[in-house]
Amino acid sequence: MADFSLETHERNVVVDITRQVNALIPASLRSGVCHVFCPHTTAGLTVNENADPAVKRDLMAKLTALIPRNESFYRHDEGNSDAHLKASLVGMSLTLPVRDGRLALGTWQGVYFCEFDGPRSRHVQVCWQAAEF
Repeated sequence: MADFSLETHERNVVVDITRQVNALIPASLRSGVCHVFCPHTTAGLTVNENADPAVKRDLMAKLTALIPRNESFYRHDEGNSDAHLKASLVGMSLTLPVRDGRLALGTWQGVYFCEFDGPRSRHVQVCWQAAEF
């Protein structure tokens, strides 16, 4: 297993981490899976389009519209209930195919870290398993 750190600079931001994940996969891994995990309760991971930056903005805008920051019925005392809810919806782990030592993503796909309670120092854990034939 390996991990990497990233710094987020906004409360809500989507960061492309495809390069960092690919850098950790051993070149010798010809075929298998890569598991990516976010060990935080106010951030998540997703796969989405990497060609148009508007997709990241649209994703965050819709999540913010669905789950506003301050709702009178929130009971969590830290004031970041929205971040916990958004992270639960997005999810905290991904299992992705690996081919020839790299993520086998679609042409327009990227791996994204979704920050919902920044700015913060964050960590992402990555592990992999070879396919057995």
